[in-house]
Amino acid sequence: MITIDGAFGEGGGQIIRTSLALSLVTGKPFSMDNIRAKRKRPGLLRQHLTAVNAAREVGSAEVRGNQLGSRSVAFLPGAVKGGHYRFVIDSAGSCTLVLQTVLPALMIAPEPSCVIIEGGTHNPFAPPFDFLEAAFVPLVNRMGPRIAVVLERPGFYPEGGGRICATIEPSQTLSALDLTERGALVRRSARALVSHLPKSIADRELRVVRKLLQVRRDACEAVELTDAAGPGNVLFITIEHQRVTEVFTGFGQRGLPAEAVANRAARAAKEYLSSGAAVGPNLADQLLIPLALAGVGQFTTLAPSEHMTTNIAVIKKFLDVPMDLRQIDAAQWQLCVSEPAA
Repeated sequence: MITIDGAFGEGGGQIIRTSLALSLVTGKPFSMDNIRAKRKRPGLLRQHLTAVNAAREVGSAEVRGNQLGSRSVAFLPGAVKGGHYRFVIDSAGSCTLVLQTVLPALMIAPEPSCVIIEGGTHNPFAPPFDFLEAAFVPLVNRMGPRIAVVLERPGFYPEGGGRICATIEPSQTLSALDLTERGALVRRSARALVSHLPKSIADRELRVVRKLLQVRRDACEAVELTDAAGPGNVLFITIEHQRVTEVFTGFGQRGLPAEAVANRAARAAKEYLSSGAAVGPNLADQLLIPLALAGVGQFTTLAPSEHMTTNIAVIKKFLDVPMDLRQIDAAQWQLCVSEPAA
């Protein structure tokens, strides 16, 4: 039984999600105390509880402590099985983070899967669906699995009510992913979504992006959504290179001007562009488990966050795979995953 202190490192929900994901893959049971100890509301919230129960169902697991607010969990996995699954968060908790929990096991499972998750699809505290679709999934598909994701209904924070569907054709082996260089720039574009809010908000955000990032007017799109349960606004800046696509996001908030939302997203995109790194901080974090499961691969990124270094530490508790993170110049770091020496 692997014992994990949920308060170490950044002390958030990623520790329980990564532990669940790798417990399913390796068959190693774990126990965790102090879950989300460094958050304002410690313990399992609805999103985290849904992830625990989703992992239990996918892996025929025995679980103790899977109650709302629980700060301790014991998880004993069984055999992972593909199939049709539906998980409902009952809040605006992130659909993408629940998918992140079960996807590593399902993408190397014995049979295909279809996973439907209902909750928040565009949540300021998690990767939004558009990032998953444009940045993360295409890279994982290069490694062998065939994953397709569909946004069936958007769900903004705090209303939720969204729905995503993922179909997964697994691969028993994963190929290496080498992302030390981006390749030539292909396109810059921006897309601003508004739901039950004035379209002028999206127009203002796009004006800022055009000015700060020299994005062409015909590469900008303002979209008014009519099928979301509640109000919301999100801006996506997409940077496509030959070898990788990155997505930078700004979320509208009550009292925060549209210009400030766009400035924040544009600054993150500009930092990425000037660094020369292949992947940004959020995508780097998402790629850690796939690369660790492949046992080999590498990427360049910006300075690692505590979230990333904590995630690496959790991965090493389950997998005996060297993960070397080192600084290579003033703006770039490199993560190398290699097979352990004989």
